[in-house]
Amino acid sequence: MVRRLFFFIAIIAVLLTACTDNDSFTTSSGNRLTFSEDTVRFDTLFSTVPSATQVFWVRNESGDGIRIRTARLERSNQSGYRVNVDGMYLDPVGSDFEVRKGDSILVFVEITTRETHADEPQLVEDNLIFTLESGVEQRVNLRTYSWDAQKITDLVVTEDMTIETSVPLIVYGQGIRVEEGATLTLRNTVFYFHDGAGIDAKGVVTAENCLFRGDRLDRMFDYLPYDRVSGQWRGIRLSSATGNNSFISCEIRNAVDAVVCDSTTLFALNTVVHNSSGVGISARHSTVFVDNCQLSNTFGDCLGLFGCEAHVQSTTLAQFYPFSANRGYALHFVNTKLKPMTLSCSNTLVTGYADDVVMGEIADSTVVFDYHFADCLLRTPKVEDEKRIERVIFETPKDSVQGKQHFRTVDEENLYYDFTLDSISPAFQNGIGRLPIVPEEPLSRHSYAPSLRRRR
Repeated sequence: MVRRLFFFIAIIAVLLTACTDNDSFTTSSGNRLTFSEDTVRFDTLFSTVPSATQVFWVRNESGDGIRIRTARLERSNQSGYRVNVDGMYLDPVGSDFEVRKGDSILVFVEITTRETHADEPQLVEDNLIFTLESGVEQRVNLRTYSWDAQKITDLVVTEDMTIETSVPLIVYGQGIRVEEGATLTLRNTVFYFHDGAGIDAKGVVTAENCLFRGDRLDRMFDYLPYDRVSGQWRGIRLSSATGNNSFISCEIRNAVDAVVCDSTTLFALNTVVHNSSGVGISARHSTVFVDNCQLSNTFGDCLGLFGCEAHVQSTTLAQFYPFSANRGYALHFVNTKLKPMTLSCSNTLVTGYADDVVMGEIADSTVVFDYHFADCLLRTPKVEDEKRIERVIFETPKDSVQGKQHFRTVDEENLYYDFTLDSISPAFQNGIGRLPIVPEEPLSRHSYAPSLRRRR
């Protein structure tokens, strides 16, 4: 009984001691907090657009508890930062926080920057200051760059309009709609589309030297910018029955369905369509000209043609979509009950992960289905047809250089791709695929005049 009583008293003493230790707080200036981040950095933000939330830990690794008398932003509420410390929003100051020894608290930081009235991104900086009960001040630096942008929401184009600006444009709502009979001309502009926004055109769209992408400038993970993630915005839909749509020296990336054509005409010259969660270019009952382009990494087909007259030359079709093994073809062409399918393809590289990335289908045997490949490299089983197949290299997975080995960089871990041809590629050596150059002569809106030729 005595031993049991002694054991019980010992346990109570230990517990009381532990509680006493945990509840003891110091005012010594030698006891400091530690932070998981000394500097909280945000990616470049558009002014007036809220950021994602950043999180960091405040830890107490000293031998005693520490009380934080106040936590405040050095610039009060002037910088646009918003901070929550251990569940308390700083408005603009929070007080009486406790961090017991060996414990930690969470801090959440967001920001909505004001307009800077400058052409270039501007630094927006503040300090989060923790004043301890000892009087010691400790700081965490908060940094981001703010970029002024113009905003477009549900723009309806009813008459001819030109958009050209050095200021980035953020497109909200449904995006831009071009009514029948109107022409929207886009030049030298970067368009950042918010989720769900896109371009719908019953009229005509002509674009030159433009970038079309999603509006997320931050990162999904430390190594992965949102700009490398597909499906960021809706894409471009073209259905003008009378006009010629054109994209010259443009880049269209990270859309759902990048370009969808229905009963219209499309000219694409020296243009990159990359990283779509749907299709790259999909055309139905249309006339399509693709010259010196790169269509790459799509969940659906990189280039899908359904009852079209299509001309493809000096182009790279690369199907290395990383997010699904059930990806579409690099090149898919089909006739329909309503329209014949005719395809001419020259000096073009068609490759990807699968053993066969080229698919031609006859949906109706009574409708014309015709094709011609010349001076191409195709990843598909060999076809013997002297009239339709001329000087074509058929790639197989057993080739010493094949698939992603054609290209300068295919970084699947970080989702970074550079589809410039490597000098070891037989496509490069035979003048096949896209040349990353701007053509000497622009593509006419009204006629197709190929300006790029390869020497063999």
